[in-house]
Amino acid sequence: MVSKTEETQLSNLETQVDNGGGGAWEYLSLVRKLKVRRSDRVLKHGLSILNDPKKRSSLGPDEWTLYEQVAVAAMDCQSLDVAKDCIKVLQKKFPESKRVGRLEGMLLEAKGAWTEAEKAYSSLLEDNPLDQVIHKRRVAMAKAQGNVSVAIEWLNKYLEIFMADHDSWRELAEIYVSLQMYKQAAFCYEELILSQPMVPLYHLAYADVLYTLGGLENLQNAKKYYASTIDLTGGKNTRALFGICLCSSAIGQIAKGRNKDDKESPELQSLAATALEREYKQKASDKLSLLTAALKGLKVSS
Repeated sequence: MVSKTEETQLSNLETQVDNGGGGAWEYLSLVRKLKVRRSDRVLKHGLSILNDPKKRSSLGPDEWTLYEQVAVAAMDCQSLDVAKDCIKVLQKKFPESKRVGRLEGMLLEAKGAWTEAEKAYSSLLEDNPLDQVIHKRRVAMAKAQGNVSVAIEWLNKYLEIFMADHDSWRELAEIYVSLQMYKQAAFCYEELILSQPMVPLYHLAYADVLYTLGGLENLQNAKKYYASTIDLTGGKNTRALFGICLCSSAIGQIAKGRNKDDKESPELQSLAATALEREYKQKASDKLSLLTAALKGLKVSS
């Protein structure tokens, strides 16, 4: 994640370079370091260096890094001839490189040659089954073709090997949610919470899935995870506060006529409603009447 300081630094360098003030290499290096996508600018400023023999030779070994960076940016911008030329230079310098082989596969992807790209990636994985980038490229390629079932299959295979990849667990969870496969999504969020218990986003997403699944046990657990989200964010997550109220209302409906053990204490929902009203008064006072009506409809009061 890019910090505010890094974002400011990048923005200042961007303005400087765009206005002809120099610093193109520093800008390109920072873009790489922060792993942000500025493909149009990378292509423009990268080529300005690569097309100038003096500037290019001054980079030393970093010249090849720039060729790779510009090749990827060119593919993003559909400047496939530029990408092809950059990859040719890299092929000549590193004829047996698997890293260059990945770029060749990505170029086939950019051309829409899916079958050839898949063959190229499969060949690379035979040589190195633990190449994370190639595994992820295959997932991205399946999604680009709209083949969600294959994307799920490859993501699951990938996660069997790289179980600690949080981004991939989250990606898989979001795919499952989009397909309304909520039980599978819940499993993914459970894995994320186990590995990163202090990330409120995972608690919130898991609570949303449990609430959607419904049923008394799921609703009770959803309420707990909405509560943990509020705890982790210092009481500043509006969605989780609403979640508490929604769960309390749904549990109240289900628990009618049941044992006292199944019924909920009104204390937590009252605190959530109070916090919501306070937040609306401070940030959206014109919407306060709508909130009051909504809470009344849920039979929740502060």
